[in-house]
Amino acid sequence: MSSTKYIFVTGGVVSSLGKGIAAASLGRLLAERGLKVTIQKFDPYINVDPGTMSPFQHGEVYVTDDGAETDLDLGHYERFIDRSLSQVNNVTTGRIYLSVITKERRGEYLGSTVQVIPHITDEIKSAIRRLAPDHDVVITEIGGTVGDIESLPFLEAIRQFRQEVGRDNTLFIHLTLVPFIAATAELKTKPTQHSVRELMQIGIQPDILVCRTERPLSEELKRKIAQFCNVDFGCVVESPDVKSIYEIPLKLHEQGLDKEVCTRLHLETKEPDLRAWAAMVDKILRPPQQVKIAVVGKYTELADSYKSIHEALVHGGIANEAGVKIDWIASDRFTNQETTGELLAGYDALLVPGGFGVRGVEGMLEAIRWVREHKVPFFGICLGLQTAIIEFARNVCKIPDTNSSEFEPECENPVIALMRSQEGIQEMGGTMRLGAYPCRLRPGSRVAQAYNAAEVSERHRHRYEVSNAYRDVLAEYGMRCSGLSPDGSLVEMIELPDHPWFIGCQFHPELKSRPMRPHPLFAGFVGAALDHRKRQPRADSAAGTSRALAELTD
Repeated sequence: MSSTKYIFVTGGVVSSLGKGIAAASLGRLLAERGLKVTIQKFDPYINVDPGTMSPFQHGEVYVTDDGAETDLDLGHYERFIDRSLSQVNNVTTGRIYLSVITKERRGEYLGSTVQVIPHITDEIKSAIRRLAPDHDVVITEIGGTVGDIESLPFLEAIRQFRQEVGRDNTLFIHLTLVPFIAATAELKTKPTQHSVRELMQIGIQPDILVCRTERPLSEELKRKIAQFCNVDFGCVVESPDVKSIYEIPLKLHEQGLDKEVCTRLHLETKEPDLRAWAAMVDKILRPPQQVKIAVVGKYTELADSYKSIHEALVHGGIANEAGVKIDWIASDRFTNQETTGELLAGYDALLVPGGFGVRGVEGMLEAIRWVREHKVPFFGICLGLQTAIIEFARNVCKIPDTNSSEFEPECENPVIALMRSQEGIQEMGGTMRLGAYPCRLRPGSRVAQAYNAAEVSERHRHRYEVSNAYRDVLAEYGMRCSGLSPDGSLVEMIELPDHPWFIGCQFHPELKSRPMRPHPLFAGFVGAALDHRKRQPRADSAAGTSRALAELTD
């Protein structure tokens, strides 16, 4: 009999309450108690994975070491518990049904009528059990909102799961909303009551309620929620609005959530030492200095499209004891160098993230040219590297009709071209170059200094690469290929040695950054932005000088 304990996190009232952050925060607290923790996300949509979904609908696609294209919540899980996850940590309705239908076609059900119960629910339960080996605790977040038809099979499966492994081995946590009604200046518990009632109709009685609220919950309100929702008073936990998501583990620990979980699951652990985590949070909340960074991309209307970029920049700030103010700017606003100069004036650095398709690319080229010529720190990731090479080939190497074959298939000089391994591929889902691959760094290069290593492993998600036919001419004009695949066939990183900080990478370093271990490239990038800021005369200091001169004149 497995000794693994299982925690299920559900959500009610509305979506986007932060179930992923709550699950990740609890995971961090249990890990600090010495437990081996993993976290899993069940997504109720019928896509096999989010790889083919628009970033505007789903946010970023988070890629794991093994090449799985997953929900962005897995990024939160990895950042909080500081462990690499894999394909088994993200399961969708589409993947469950695909597995069941494949088994049916193979005849594994021996002529049975294949139904939601037991076949779909059994497949879901198998996905939960798959994580049990080598883990003390498995936390499973159920995507969607209680009451949605799409999530019913998952809720039914976890109801059955408790019956099978026992109440001492399972715990249900329900995240809900306690809204503040401004007209009456009251917090309302009725939505929470209705959400729990909906859950109980399915056969699930929550053990702990985590209440999202913008105002503190009084003891009276907590007792009311406990009474009407049939939970213990000590199991009504408040999750307030905070400035940084990394505060949440501290807030939950203050209310004894992790202790209550351990008590109910009969887990004997040490007390968590959160001093290092609290010190990290303090650096975020009270930085002695600040930089201003522009992120110029295709999907800036939805910040979740670049969630890991945002967090990695925050981590870079932690490494430099600096706050990072991020402005998201749509690349199609950059129409010429004059407009670009106006848009980027006052920024300490530019980051161009990944993306697909031709829309907005010309604007990225304008932005990159401006920061290259004005010696402003630049960091290009995936598409950002590719556009940096196109810009350099056009404006420095003067190669005519230069582009990527992704954007202009018939161009004369495609400095970016489809990878040979991608030729002939017809299906879109899960067919890119995905997952972790090694990269050898050029000795003495800026990236080798940043990493302090000769070889690194980073996660990829792309189909196009730097065309090797143009490597020599790029090098002749000063662009250094500072990172290559071990066999030397693929360009992984580029830099300009005569620029304060001009680095591009084909991979996604943001996916491996952690708050307690900031990624070296983001730490270096924010550090370069700080150096640039210190070199620039600021408007406020000029105004101060003018005032001082005026006083002397008087």
